[in-house]
Amino acid sequence: MSIENVPALKEWASAIEAFLAGETILALRKGGIREETRDFVLKSEAFVFFPTYEHQKEHLLKEPYRPFVAETKAVWLPEARTVPIRAWAEVEEDILVEDEARLSALSPYHIWSDAYAEERLHWKRTKPLHCLLLRVYRFEEPLAAANDPALAGCKSWLSMPLDVSGAVKRPVLTDEAFARTAADIRRALGG
Repeated sequence: MSIENVPALKEWASAIEAFLAGETILALRKGGIREETRDFVLKSEAFVFFPTYEHQKEHLLKEPYRPFVAETKAVWLPEARTVPIRAWAEVEEDILVEDEARLSALSPYHIWSDAYAEERLHWKRTKPLHCLLLRVYRFEEPLAAANDPALAGCKSWLSMPLDVSGAVKRPVLTDEAFARTAADIRRALGG
């Protein structure tokens, strides 16, 4: 067993389900209230997703993805000693969005309601919205992370002691499907 500190990006459990279902490859990040830098910084090009449950709201997701909120809350055990880590992600590109036109072009490719995406864009107006184009992998067997109260709070990144060395992971999308969707996103942005 080779335990090492692994970067973890906190994300709604419902959003992680959408990534694992191949429904999206875009994460929208602006930074948490308790960020050291007060805005989002891409600290790692590869990371695990750490699921969060507290702030999930169905109305902030587009209609097809709203059931993920109830599904994830139904299996959430806040008193559990461990949290299952089911997904690994690698950043293909960090797309910076500073205006509503570019955000609107990305709407078909993310799970958030347009109103919530715009709210994220306008929060901290002088900072761009980071739209992370992610290649997502599913762990064949979920990893177990300690459910430590110190992990709570509005910050994007954690460092978690996990054994990822022998973990088997498989891409959620085929190479072709991922390349096609990434190309569609870039084309929508005029690139």
